[in-house]
Parts: sequence; structure tokens; C-alpha cells
Amino acid sequence: MRFYLPPAVQLANSFLAQFVIVGKGLAERDALMDKLNLAFSRDFPDVNARVSRLELGPPVGWPVQYRVSAGDANRVRIAAGQLADILRKSPYTTLVNFDWGERSKTIRLAINQDKARRAGLSSDAVAQAMNMVLSGSPVTQIRDSIYLIDVVARAPAEERLSLKTLENIRINLPSGQSVPLAQFANIEYTLDESYVWRRNRLPTITVQADVPPGLQAPTAYALNAAAVDSLRAQLPPDVRIVEGGTVESSAKANRSIMLVLPVMLLLMLIVLMIQLQSFQRLFLVLSVAPLGLIGIVIALLSTGAPMGFVAILGIIALAGMIIRNSVILIDQIEHNRAAGMDAWQAVVEAADHRLRPILLTASAAILGMIPIMHDVFWGPMAYAIIGGLAGATLLTMLFLPALYVAWFRVKGPEIGEKVTRDLAGVAKAG
Repeated sequence: MRFYLPPAVQLANSFLAQFVIVGKGLAERDALMDKLNLAFSRDFPDVNARVSRLELGPPVGWPVQYRVSAGDANRVRIAAGQLADILRKSPYTTLVNFDWGERSKTIRLAINQDKARRAGLSSDAVAQAMNMVLSGSPVTQIRDSIYLIDVVARAPAEERLSLKTLENIRINLPSGQSVPLAQFANIEYTLDESYVWRRNRLPTITVQADVPPGLQAPTAYALNAAAVDSLRAQLPPDVRIVEGGTVESSAKANRSIMLVLPVMLLLMLIVLMIQLQSFQRLFLVLSVAPLGLIGIVIALLSTGAPMGFVAILGIIALAGMIIRNSVILIDQIEHNRAAGMDAWQAVVEAADHRLRPILLTASAAILGMIPIMHDVFWGPMAYAIIGGLAGATLLTMLFLPALYVAWFRVKGPEIGEKVTRDLAGVAKAG
């Protein structure tokens, strides 16, 4: 592929590698994913590796994420470790890890400020001297072809790796003399954070996990909710656990829809009211829209398509299609009654007259969705529209005329009169 716009970009680090592998086909891609997962678990147990398909839409990364925040980094680590233990024991999450690295071994230098000032040294001067010994400093450059390579001067490894040797390092004084570092400072090994992520200025660890094949991230959140809520109740009040990942990203996308949904509904009601000019007929038209949920549920469950943002877009579009068919049928009934036709006959004739146009328009919309049914991104929307429209169209032709008859209390022909007419027709034919 030449372009991929929504990558889950990671900060550059020496311990991080990211690869994009393009398979020859869907079957080859899935086989390659299984092979890579097996290789990482068998041959590289110390590597935190995740093999996943490229995401479509805003990048999320790990599908299951919990952000643990507190005012102190140590308490954050403890709470995150407890949460990680819960997720590791759960059968609904795999590859549990943190976005913080493990603590690294560092050298801690505690300077006695009184002694250092009497010697004429500042903390910055001591730091520069220690940095020269441990990390080194570029002194010149050499040319290798078209590249310039820094030449770094620093102490030999045997001097840098021993605390005893470091304590005896002599620090130059402004007077031209030198004193051992141990005269005004203490050196010890300690564990320090490699880096600290903060959110709202609080140290925050994100506990990340993947989900087993065939399981959606929202389902994993729901199945682990009881255990996570139990942990929340045990933690101090200032330690917070917030869901992120797919659930948070989906909620953001849904909020963008909900912001304009009231305006859409208001405009739709205004247009329908202008067309139908009756609150009762408006109620009849709107009551048919939920019938689409029957076909939507059947289509999504039978195909395994996720009920996500794209499927919700299809449901919103589907509601308009169903309401359109209802308006056509109601308008035909009212047109028949205005022409002087009996109410019962007007309903029957409208249902019979509009059956073919409604079925044809619904079939055209369904056939138009078939090419994108197997698309990774648009597939859920296509399944939602196909299933919902197919079920709702058939139910509309049965439910809406019956509801119209019941709501307006339309009386059908008397059974006796019908039998008499049928007998008369038989006798006449004989």
C-alpha cells in the first residue's frame, strides 16, 4: 500500500520496533499472523510483542486499556500491578502489559552541600564532572566517507562500573587542587523510573491488553467490569482507574453523532408533520421505525459483524428508509379515502397498490449494499442496512395497515355480507 493515514504512532525509543507486513491475500495474512504469534511466544518470551491488523479509523492501539492515576508514582505502580493481575487471570484478556517500562538501575549521588560549598563547588560543577566520567563528552570528530562521527572521551568501563572507583574520582576545585568525590558526596545504586507518563499532571500508568480471537473489546470490558469495580472499591480515594482503548474511542465517535442527532430528529419531525398534517399519522409512521432492529440484530449476530460506529451510521440511514416507506403507504391510504373509497377498502387497496414499489425500492437499496458487505470498514453498515431493511419492509406491509385499522377503528365488512356476496358470485358463475 502507498498510503496509510491512521497509524498508531509510538514515540521513538531504542527498545521499540514497529513493522508493517503486507500479505499476499487474506488467507496468507491470517496464516502469517498465527506464525508470528507462535514465534514470539516460543522463541522470544521476554519480548512484549503484539501482531494485529492495521486499524481503520482513529488509531487506538491496544483494544483494552485502563488508565491508573494517583499523586504518587509508587502507588500508581502498586495499583496498576493489582489491576494487571486481574487481567492476567481473566480468560477475556491476553498480553497484559504497561506503557511504563521497568525501573532501571541508576547511580544516585547525594551531595553534602555544606562541604561542597566550603570546597568552592556547586552541584552543577559536580554533575558536569560526573557526566564527563560516566557518559563522556565529544572532543572532536572524524570523517568516515560522507559521515562525521563524534569522538567521545570518558572513563574506562572498569572505572565507571564500580562504586568504589567512582568514590575515589578526583574532582577539580577552582583553586586548582582536587579532592576525592567521597569527601563531600555519597554514591549508591538505586532503581529509578525510565520515564513517567502524566495525565492532568498526575503520574498515570496505562494497563494494556489484547483480546482473544472472536471476542470484541467492549465485551471484554463488560465481562471484567465486576472484578475491576471490586478493585476500585479497595483502592484509596485518590487512585483512579479510567477505561480507555476501544470503548473510549467509540464513545468519542458516538458523542459526535449525538451532538447533531437532536437537530436531525427535529428537522425530520417538521418535514413529516408538513407532509402528514396529523399527529396521529405521524405517530403511526414513527412507530414502524423500531421494526428494523429485528433484522439488524439477526444480521449482525449471524455474520459476527461488530456493533460499532459504522454500524450505527447504517442504523440511522436505515431509519430514514423505513420511515419513507411508511409515509408512502399512509399517504396512499389517505389519498384513497379522499377519493371517496371506504376506509377498509382504502387500506387494503393501498397495501396492495404500494407493495410492489416499496419492495422494488427496498430491493434496490439491499442490492446496492452487497458490493461492500465484505469490506473490512463498511461491512457492518452494509449488514445492518440489509438485515434491517429486509425485515422492516416485510413487517411494515403487515404491521402498518393493521395498526392503522386498529388506531382509527376501521370496521371491516360484515362476515355475513361477505359470505352472501361470495355465494352470489358462485351462483352467478354456475
